[in-house]
Amino acid sequence: MTTGLVVVGCGGHGREVLTIARAVNEAAPQPLWQLLGVVDDRPTEENLKRLQRLDVPYLGDVAWLRDAPPGVHHVVGIGDPRIRRAVGRRTDGYGVPAASLVHPDATVGPDTEHGPGFVAFPGARVTTNVTLGRHVHLNQNATVGHDSTLADYVSVNPLAAVSGDCHLAEGVLIGTTAAVLQGLRIGRDSTVGAGACVVRDVPDQVVVKGVPAR
Repeated sequence: MTTGLVVVGCGGHGREVLTIARAVNEAAPQPLWQLLGVVDDRPTEENLKRLQRLDVPYLGDVAWLRDAPPGVHHVVGIGDPRIRRAVGRRTDGYGVPAASLVHPDATVGPDTEHGPGFVAFPGARVTTNVTLGRHVHLNQNATVGHDSTLADYVSVNPLAAVSGDCHLAEGVLIGTTAAVLQGLRIGRDSTVGAGACVVRDVPDQVVVKGVPAR
């Protein structure tokens, strides 16, 4: 039995998320998701054309979910964690369940828990004893080490590495190819710039970059 799925966001990240849903279907003995289409409050003409080339309907603005048919799920395909949080809280308020998608080429190890809306992109690696919150996104070839906790709405961008026993608070963004060393804490809504190496704890609501990250 397939479940109806709507992707929120027709930008590049959202279109990557819908390809994950398709990959999940292709790898399963029978399709798990019926991709109903995409909702977006302010789609650009170019993104609508790209969506059309993928043969995926544009359903309308996000409020479409308020009157979604029973049983339909959604996944928020927005890369920026703070925007994803705002949209996710809105969609959760509509009472439409959030789906989790794990690409067949991703690895999620034993004793790992994740909340609804979790998305693991191709090549993502989660080792063991990891806790992942609601609407966490692990992008292509990102890694998360043992005993780490990623709170709600965290994004780990492509090729970034979160070492073991790290704690990333809500809304954290780890930039492409960045590294967070063992046992460190990243504060709420903070951003680690692309290519940075974090060697000490990071407070709330700051941007750090460089090697070592400052």
